[in-house]
Amino acid sequence: MLISAFLFALSQPTSEWPTGPMIEGHGPHAPVEITMAIPEDTVLRHAFDAVRLEDDHTSRTLQSAARFTNMHAAAGLSPEQIQPAVVVHGRAVFAVVSPERFAEAHDGADNPNNDLVEKLLANGTRIIVCGQSAAAQDIETADLLPGVEMALSAMTAHALLQQEGFTINPF
Repeated sequence: MLISAFLFALSQPTSEWPTGPMIEGHGPHAPVEITMAIPEDTVLRHAFDAVRLEDDHTSRTLQSAARFTNMHAAAGLSPEQIQPAVVVHGRAVFAVVSPERFAEAHDGADNPNNDLVEKLLANGTRIIVCGQSAAAQDIETADLLPGVEMALSAMTAHALLQQEGFTINPF
């Protein structure tokens, strides 16, 4: 487990990496000379699992979804070929709530994820909240940012996404 955490930390982007071309200001990625070809007809339907917020209330998982989008667009895939989804549960549900609901739960603070969530949704990322986690945090569907979906549970969301051909991010 310690080795996995170390390798994960080493794989995190640096501040010098570019963002965009689809989600500017988020999702930094490294230019890579690839030798594993991406077939022209590839469609990447990939689900991420967001369960926690960082100490500054940002979601590393939402940034990973932006990186996934940006790096594949930079590699030449069209927006139609890049179809990420983020299943949000646990305390991470606060990453995708309205400014008012976030401020209520975090001593008047602004939600640092709002811009990223808006850009992810505008670029075709599905963001789905676990209804069970939302209920545990006293969050209602009306508290979610526009475009964010509410599922019965994270397990339900992942099962349905898998039936739609989504793979799941391994970490």
